[in-house]
Amino acid sequence: MDTNIATYVGNCASLAALLEVSAYPKPGNIHRLSDFPETSYEHFLAGGVALGSIMGELSERASNTRNLGEIRLGEGIKEAVDEMFRWEHGGNTHLGIILLFAPLSAGAGVALSRGNLNAEKLREYTKAAIGEATPLDSVDIYAAIDRAMSNENLGEAKELDIKDKDSSEMIIRENITPLRVFELCRDRDMICREWVTGFKTLFETGYPTLIKRVNDGASINNATIDTFLKILSENPDSLITRKMGRKAAQQVSYKAHKIIEAGGATSNEGNSMLWSLDKELKREEGKLNPGTTADLTAASLFVLVLLGWRP
Repeated sequence: MDTNIATYVGNCASLAALLEVSAYPKPGNIHRLSDFPETSYEHFLAGGVALGSIMGELSERASNTRNLGEIRLGEGIKEAVDEMFRWEHGGNTHLGIILLFAPLSAGAGVALSRGNLNAEKLREYTKAAIGEATPLDSVDIYAAIDRAMSNENLGEAKELDIKDKDSSEMIIRENITPLRVFELCRDRDMICREWVTGFKTLFETGYPTLIKRVNDGASINNATIDTFLKILSENPDSLITRKMGRKAAQQVSYKAHKIIEAGGATSNEGNSMLWSLDKELKREEGKLNPGTTADLTAASLFVLVLLGWRP
């Protein structure tokens, strides 16, 4: 590799975030031809660039230690959220992506330092970084989520609620790691589920779909859209579920499945259905936004770029 680990991973992270938000039409999401009233494509561009340096720092710390519990994973997540807000004024653009990219960046740092960066090793080291995260990381992750997420998007938890100020004290007192925290919410949030399953959806659905479409000759735009559809068709989006209920999320997933059956982004019928679904979902003014699916799509792109793909 002709550059240092921090620069490499940081650039890969920013590029992946920029590719994801630029892909169009991602139904219900901001993309290069569609904004939300308070948040624009440009806000996402700024946030995507801003997170790169922090992901690079995390990867470098991971590459220089034998104890992944010392890399301050939660602090990196909190710093990335702070950096996001320094560079754009469109609200929370990248929290979900940051929560996925941070352990991947740590895993990439370990893999690169050992000269064995591939999908299998990246997953292995990412799981290790998550497994070694400490209660102090939990507290920093809580602070990051609390700053970025509204009550509407976050929902309520029966245990260790983010908005409950006593939760952080309980985390330290009872030695609760991020892995234990995310185990509590795995059934209601797709990102929590990724942390506790070793990024199962990413490595077994998202990235394999993306690399296959690229290798089959699809443009990166169409490959990204088809990956988004594949993830969504198999996983009712947890952001939609929290806002509109499970049934609404399942209906959106069913429509994604029908677009895949019609040929996806590369077919005329599939492309027409994509634009129709994009308009349909946006009529609900963000309530039917498959935002967590977009985060997992971005993480799939991050793996693709880390492993060597270039535009």
